[in-house]
Amino acid sequence: MHDRYGSDVLASATTRRPGAPDGSAHHRRRPTSVPRPAEAGLVVEEVTSGWVGAVVRVEKSGGIHLVVLEDRRGRTRSFPLGPGFWVDGKPVELTAPVAPAAPAAPSRTASGSVAVHGQRARVARGSRIWVEGKHDAELVEKVWGDDLRVEGVVVEMLDGVDNLAEALADFDPTPERRVGVLVDHLVRGSKEQRIADAALRTVPNGTVLVLGHPYVDVWQAVKAERLGLASWPTIERGTEWKRGILRELGWPATSTQDVGLAWQRILARVRDYRDLDPALLGRVEELIDFVTS
Repeated sequence: MHDRYGSDVLASATTRRPGAPDGSAHHRRRPTSVPRPAEAGLVVEEVTSGWVGAVVRVEKSGGIHLVVLEDRRGRTRSFPLGPGFWVDGKPVELTAPVAPAAPAAPSRTASGSVAVHGQRARVARGSRIWVEGKHDAELVEKVWGDDLRVEGVVVEMLDGVDNLAEALADFDPTPERRVGVLVDHLVRGSKEQRIADAALRTVPNGTVLVLGHPYVDVWQAVKAERLGLASWPTIERGTEWKRGILRELGWPATSTQDVGLAWQRILARVRDYRDLDPALLGRVEELIDFVTS
């Protein structure tokens, strides 16, 4: 059997011819072990036992760091971490793998504001921001959630603008407890504009601010190119807008669940404020300023 460690170290010295190069193991410089992280998958040989296997993991047992090797038959065996291993025919000293550095905390929030790290959420203010529905609330949370927690602002669902006056009467806003309202399709002459105007006449001046975007639904505030579209499709009057959009996109549009899943697909494409139309960005920022001033 071939002995990779050689035979008698003096044998070559006793048989060496006068003047011939000395090739004995005794006179050759011994190779130096090089530190090598025991990264998963690295194939090594343990010198003493001859065990060859791939690194599975590094663990600590009885105060000793061990490297677990798995051979080609799936058997595992543990050895103390350190010298005594070979990789590609060269001696190495196995060391614990270096843990990847934690990613740097973002310097900006999704809304573009300077990020505040290590600060607990502020106790909620008395003031509130109201949005029309669940999708509006989820979009505001995704982009402005960090900012709102720092400011202590709670976003609540209004479940449609039709009951705005009643909701304001229940809330009873004051200069210290303001309400900012985000309304869909708030354009001159619209039903939404008439409802907002009527509701504002029932509360003290300066306690409620109603703002909105021009879109039929908050979905349109997401830039169309994020969905691979040149623009959002135009849906005929009389057709339920969301289901019409889904049919235009070729997405399932039969059930309420289909609508919910479609919104999650759309929301997942929103990375930060740059994926939203400025018509929404400015209105939300203004509402936040109003309820925190």
